[in-house]
Amino acid sequence: MILALQLLLSLSILIVLHELGHFIPAKLFKTRVEKFYLFFDPWFSLIKKKIGETTYGIGWLPLGGYVKISGMVDESMDRDQLARPAEPWEFRAKPAWQRLIIMLGGVTVNVLVGIIIYSIVLFVWGKEHIPVSEARYGVHCAPFMNQFGFRDGDHVVALDGKAPESFAHISKQLVLDDIRQVTVIRYGKEQLITLPEDFGQMLVDSGVRQAFALRYPCVVDSVTAGMPAARSGLLAGDSIVGVNQFYSPFFQDIQRQIRANANMTISLHVIRSGQPVNLRTVVTAQGTIGFIPKAPTEFFRKEVIHFSLAEAIPAGFREAWGTVTDYTSQLRYLFSRSGAQQVGGFVTFAKLFPQEWDWWAFWERTAFISLVLAFMNILPIPALDGGHVMFLFWEMATGKAVSQKILERAQFIGMMLLLGLMLYGNGMDLFRVVTGQ
Repeated sequence: MILALQLLLSLSILIVLHELGHFIPAKLFKTRVEKFYLFFDPWFSLIKKKIGETTYGIGWLPLGGYVKISGMVDESMDRDQLARPAEPWEFRAKPAWQRLIIMLGGVTVNVLVGIIIYSIVLFVWGKEHIPVSEARYGVHCAPFMNQFGFRDGDHVVALDGKAPESFAHISKQLVLDDIRQVTVIRYGKEQLITLPEDFGQMLVDSGVRQAFALRYPCVVDSVTAGMPAARSGLLAGDSIVGVNQFYSPFFQDIQRQIRANANMTISLHVIRSGQPVNLRTVVTAQGTIGFIPKAPTEFFRKEVIHFSLAEAIPAGFREAWGTVTDYTSQLRYLFSRSGAQQVGGFVTFAKLFPQEWDWWAFWERTAFISLVLAFMNILPIPALDGGHVMFLFWEMATGKAVSQKILERAQFIGMMLLLGLMLYGNGMDLFRVVTGQ
């Protein structure tokens, strides 16, 4: 519910602001706006009120929003209006440069909103990260990484000879920056691991979302009542250091051993108040015993970079630019089979947010989504703002407007394409929910 509410609020804010980006220049150029809607309203509206020549409302179908501008080929496909001669207040009667500004208004607002939110977030909360030097226990490798020579406990110190900005940047750079050489410290000695040219694509194909995670001790934060761990006497504050004949103080190793013993009884080796304790417990069919470990962030010092207002504004620009460049870099993987399988819909977007309400995370994710919406909307696809802009550039370059019939057909094709992509993305979400992948 919290995930859904965060997504709904975030999208509502961004949709209203995006449509204002079209609405305001349309009004400035004395173009009639018939409707201004948050969400779509097929058959009926939840709320609507006419003020002047514009009906403002909230639809019941939360798939977006729209402004209906007189004399414009849009999702309403109002052919009757377009069949009549153009009136002075209609979109099609305005000069091409005015129509271009109206169409670019939504994307422009989304970009500005992303920059402004990032700037405010940096000013209010600063920028938090875990330095690479804080990963004192080394990394926990995704199993896929072992074939390239990485081992649990390695300390990653350089990517192509440069120290990563933070621990979180390591996995991201491996996917996006075509890294060829990784320098690690293993047992006190420096080693150089060379990666293949297509490593980024290989990582995407493997389905690995994070090549490296922070390795951290397995200390019990809480025990779930009624679960095997509680019945065996495991307590908050216990450090689990082994399972059966396997010994390790690290959570990922302990978790792996517990999962490997599903439906079996195991021995837990625990350190409690400095003393060793052995417990016998049953593992569920799901490979769990019912305890929550302390979060990895409790073992590592975070650095927070604070910004004055004067510093936060250019930093917000840099953050927005980095978001867009990272996002566009990832798109090259979309056209592979594995990349297409990772496309998602509303569930994927909702999972961007934390499961507990956090205003820093909410605004940071909202800024990200705003920039993604700007990028997606400016693509030259009919039915998107970028499609209209493409036809307007053609008109300005040739001096000849594209016929209404071609615009209508392009709009229909674009709507079908977007509907298909929406169904595919949400279908992939449903598939992952059902299969647990």
